[in-house]
Amino acid sequence: MSDKVLLVGEPMGLFIADNPGPLDSVGSYTFAVAGAEFNVAVGLTRLGHEAAFLTKLGPDPFGARIVKSMDEIGIDTKMVIRTDERNTGFMLKSQVTEGDPEIYYFRAGSAASTLSPEDLAGIDLSECAMVHLTGILPALSDPCRAATLDLMGKARDAGVTVSFDCNLRPQLWPDTRTMVETTNALAALSDIFLPGINECEVLLGTRDEREAAARYLEAGSKLVVVKLGADGAYYACEDGREGYVPGFQVDEIVDTVGAGDGFAAGVISALLEGQDVEQAVTRGCAIGAIQLTSRGDNEGLPTREQLNAFMADPSHAPVKE
Repeated sequence: MSDKVLLVGEPMGLFIADNPGPLDSVGSYTFAVAGAEFNVAVGLTRLGHEAAFLTKLGPDPFGARIVKSMDEIGIDTKMVIRTDERNTGFMLKSQVTEGDPEIYYFRAGSAASTLSPEDLAGIDLSECAMVHLTGILPALSDPCRAATLDLMGKARDAGVTVSFDCNLRPQLWPDTRTMVETTNALAALSDIFLPGINECEVLLGTRDEREAAARYLEAGSKLVVVKLGADGAYYACEDGREGYVPGFQVDEIVDTVGAGDGFAAGVISALLEGQDVEQAVTRGCAIGAIQLTSRGDNEGLPTREQLNAFMADPSHAPVKE
């Protein structure tokens, strides 16, 4: 079996504002490709790992541009499904000088939202070491929720590790109860679960990272890594190993989007390379910090040389309490 990772989700066209301010004042945009799972695929590929993508795209220029971008990056597109029935989703993102950017989606009824268990019939996971999903795909539609559950089951049956980042997007879910119940059920089916501390509060009603991790381990996860923002992360394993990893320092935060995806790419890549959990979480913290310094959703994700240079630079050293 190779170390290929299968990413499943919705890549979208992304228009990034060329000037700061609210979206209704933007005069021009720069086009890119975005999406949480796409960002992870980019991060893995830049570190020298194989990534494949499963999604559904429309017949429009956005769909063609996304496939072209994946091909250029080196992401395997053999599992990309094209449909003439729906268009590809896209989004607008503001430019900010501090805080989170404003984002507006044009994805309702998109091609990816029609992904269903029927699209997974006959899927071959024999070349995959891991499947990585987020909570965004099951939020898109009932068929997508069913497809997510189906794929997790197929991966487990095939002995393929399942990584899951809840990546909560309340605006995409029909209601909070459905979001919480579905996300917690998917977390229990995952081998690696990557929630943020704010998401733990929404999903479990607690901001105690140790309590949250213990509850997800009891539910079925094998490794839980709780992201703590600038404070780093806490990890807990089914065999009792646990620990805190401090966050890395950066000179300036340009854009927070994609940091969690960079974190996931760091953790996944290190585990695939046989590094221990603490080393994997440390790499996740480093890549998450690097991504904070870039304007785009994935442009700042580092090559291995860039990652090593960042981690070796004393000015970025983690602050240990």
